[in-house]
Amino acid sequence: MKFRRSRAAKRGRIEIIPMIDVMFFLLATFMLASLAMQRLDALKVELPAGHAQQMTAHEPLTISVDNRNEVFVNRQAVRLDQIEATVKRLLQPDGNVVIAADDAAGHGVVVQAMLAARRAGAERFLIAVHRE
Repeated sequence: MKFRRSRAAKRGRIEIIPMIDVMFFLLATFMLASLAMQRLDALKVELPAGHAQQMTAHEPLTISVDNRNEVFVNRQAVRLDQIEATVKRLLQPDGNVVIAADDAAGHGVVVQAMLAARRAGAERFLIAVHRE
C-alpha cells in the first residue's frame, strides 16, 4: 500500500503585492495627515498666485504686510522701526521667516521689513503665495 506524502513539505509563499498596497495606503495617509496639521500664522491677506512647496512641520516666524502697508509679526502689529527687535526676540534657530504680503502691499514696505528681519538674524525668507 502506498502512502501519500504529507502536505507539510509544500513551501509557503509571501505575497508581496498586498504588502505594497498597504505601504502606499499608509504613505498617502501620513502625507494627508501632515498637510492637515500645517498652520500658517499670518493675517488674512490676498496673496499673489504661484507654485510653492509645502512648509515644514514647525510654525515659522511670519511677517505680514496688509493692503494698508501695516506690518505684523506673528499677528502682532509693529512699526517698521520695531521689526528688528521683535524678530530678534521671536526668531527660531533655523532662521526661517515667512513673508506674507498682500498683493496690493507696497514693495518698499515689504523690502524694509525683510531688511530689518535680516539685521535681526533671519537667514532665509519664504514667500507665502496662494496655491492655484
